[in-house]
Amino acid sequence: MLDVLMFATLCVGILSGFPVVFILTGSALVFGALGWAFGVFTPSLLGALPQRVFGTMTSEVLVAIPLFVFMGIMLERSKIAEDLLETMGRLFGRLRGGLAISVTVVGALLAASTGIVGATVVTMGLMALPAMLRNRYDAGFACGTICAAGTLGQIIPPSTVMVILGEIISAAYQQAQLAKGLFSIQTVSVGELFAGSLLPGLLLVALYILYQAVTAWLRPAIAPALVQPEGAVSRGEILGALVPPIVLVVAVLGSILGGVATPTEAASVGAVGATLLAARRLAGAVWPASLSLASVLGLVVLASLFDLRLGRSAPPLADQAAIAAAALCSAGLAVAIGHALAVTARAGVLAGVCRSTATITAMIFAMLIGATLFALVFRGLGGDDMVHAALSAIPGGAAGAIAAVMAVIFALGFFLDFVEICIIVIPIVGPIILQMDVDPIWFGVLVAVNLQTSFLTPPFGFSLFYLRGVAPESVRTLDIYRGVAPFVAIQLVALAITASFPELATALPRALF
Repeated sequence: MLDVLMFATLCVGILSGFPVVFILTGSALVFGALGWAFGVFTPSLLGALPQRVFGTMTSEVLVAIPLFVFMGIMLERSKIAEDLLETMGRLFGRLRGGLAISVTVVGALLAASTGIVGATVVTMGLMALPAMLRNRYDAGFACGTICAAGTLGQIIPPSTVMVILGEIISAAYQQAQLAKGLFSIQTVSVGELFAGSLLPGLLLVALYILYQAVTAWLRPAIAPALVQPEGAVSRGEILGALVPPIVLVVAVLGSILGGVATPTEAASVGAVGATLLAARRLAGAVWPASLSLASVLGLVVLASLFDLRLGRSAPPLADQAAIAAAALCSAGLAVAIGHALAVTARAGVLAGVCRSTATITAMIFAMLIGATLFALVFRGLGGDDMVHAALSAIPGGAAGAIAAVMAVIFALGFFLDFVEICIIVIPIVGPIILQMDVDPIWFGVLVAVNLQTSFLTPPFGFSLFYLRGVAPESVRTLDIYRGVAPFVAIQLVALAITASFPELATALPRALF
């Protein structure tokens, strides 16, 4: 029973509010010592811990986490997200329910360009919520719209949770293949999960907008049109607000899905691109972004036409000229990036972005290491066998087991953060589920869609906390809870659709990869 008590202790400890990383490591050490004392745990299993920690800290895929976090926080701190929200609100506001639809559209665009839930919810809470309340929107409907739109960053790629989940699903898939006696191991890449989550993410956006439009049509008092239009939106304003995030999305997501760059390389492009866009927004200088774009295009063209490898004994004259031109392009890119860094530093933005990025990244990696220790002790106490027996005993085979796992993840979402669920639950149940010939990409996307609900389910939904912190006192906490309930139901509908039609998650990865 030590494995059951260990998991129960973990859940109780997390509910106490103590830092999760210390609960993970502490419960693992305590129950490891108890298992050793009772003769049911071998301490030598912990010898694998240093190697696993080293593998986590040197994983090239996980380097994408701080880069994506940096990109999202930079866009939020430089007010690019605010410009986008204000413009889209003026564009759609004249329609009944138009402000709600504009918030959802902006949430989807910010999800594809930032992937940071907290930043998105806070930004839209500060900008959109007062405007919606001022225009007589129902408080619950407005709060639910903002919270739901802010969580889209976890399913629409690129997102931090998909990077973490991709690494965990890949490890679970390898363990499942080894358990089945297969030694020609296949893997699952983060790029495949990004591609698999794109259509379900867009489906969720469409369901949100459909609900908002129908609600505004049936109950006009809940979501009326703007009382006092704020003036027509010019084409220049629309392009100025839409083009920067769209260009960033195409550069990051397009390079991954097109096979041009790995997620880590694309994340670095996104971080640099966000810094250049922030400098353009803060200083009004267009030349750094233009120079960097021209330099990158020049490097791509030169690399495709000439052999730019250095150190060759006698390269042809044309290659020598191309190498010189490539060096010039690299210098131009360095000048543009240096100028952008200087502008953001002078504006006081860069230091705050770096500090927040370091804090979030340290939290994620500390929990990954703590979860590694927890998983080692849990397996050593026989937890894997217990979970395997429990899932195998569920009627319905693989479908029944998946339904049970989804129900557990949904229930845990009321109390745990998405990172905690990823690193605690998936390493335990993932290898067992994937041994049942379940498609790993489909399973990963189902988990990702399910994890969306953890941000909206009270009492510990993080989006609810974020919005409560910036909402005016006239908005009650009960209004926020009431407003998110329909969107939680919509997320469950999206989960059911994705489960019923696996091609939504598997068609695009198969076509691209």
